Amino acid sequence: MSRRVVLTGGASGLGRALAQRYAAAGDHVLIADCSEPAELPTGTVSFIRLDVRIHNDWQRALRWCEDHWGGLDVLVNNAGVTAVGRVERLQADDWDWILDINLKGVVHGCRTFVPLFKQQRSGHIVNISALAGLLNMPGMASYNVSKAAVISLSETLRQELAPFGIRTTVVCPGFVNTSLRAGLHSPDPVLAERADRMIQRGKPTAEQVAEQVVDAVAKGRFLILTHPKDRRAVRLKRFLPRVADAQTAVRWRRTVRRLKTQDRQEQVRTA
Repeated sequence: MSRRVVLTGGASGLGRALAQRYAAAGDHVLIADCSEPAELPTGTVSFIRLDVRIHNDWQRALRWCEDHWGGLDVLVNNAGVTAVGRVERLQADDWDWILDINLKGVVHGCRTFVPLFKQQRSGHIVNISALAGLLNMPGMASYNVSKAAVISLSETLRQELAPFGIRTTVVCPGFVNTSLRAGLHSPDPVLAERADRMIQRGKPTAEQVAEQVVDAVAKGRFLILTHPKDRRAVRLKRFLPRVADAQTAVRWRRTVRRLKTQDRQEQVRTA
């Protein structure tokens, strides 16, 4: 039986890969994004313009699902942005920007479709978080906080909505080489360069991650860690926290040396 799937941020990157994977399985997909893709994936795929920060956009997506499909089976809150930077350099606007998209965008999606799911007595919420929300590496405060909050929200909804037949899944991928690079925000060039390098080296591919996610969601799994080495990192932090902390400290000290050089160069330029 075909599922009805709404997917935010589905015009590019992991979102597009998820749209392609669901469509290939014969599902009906609605891509909800600020930008229309140059070409829709093959299959029963539609597009609606949606900014996850705007309440009226969400209401329009809800009405579309009711009018065209008579309901919804899977909501994938995938839209997100990336930022890095030392905490003292991040401005209030930087925090507002990332929290409005990465966290409140997910909240808006859940608030919009949960009443429909409760009425149906069925539905599945899939929130795309990140490994950063579990490991909380230095130099990424705003991004870490936004993604950790999505994990917390998902854990809450898992229990809160279960009595109504609604399932919840949270996905925590590591670095994947996607269009997130293009929208990377940072007041620290050294940290931006490091993040860009790690995104470029990201494995597996977006298509491989999408396949994992769709299969795991179909099996009703709650927490999905898509990268084998990331699963090892989470286990290390949980069971051997001192070892994990020591490894993080060593890597951060190396980065701090580069940041000090960056700061001196900036002082010379502004002197």
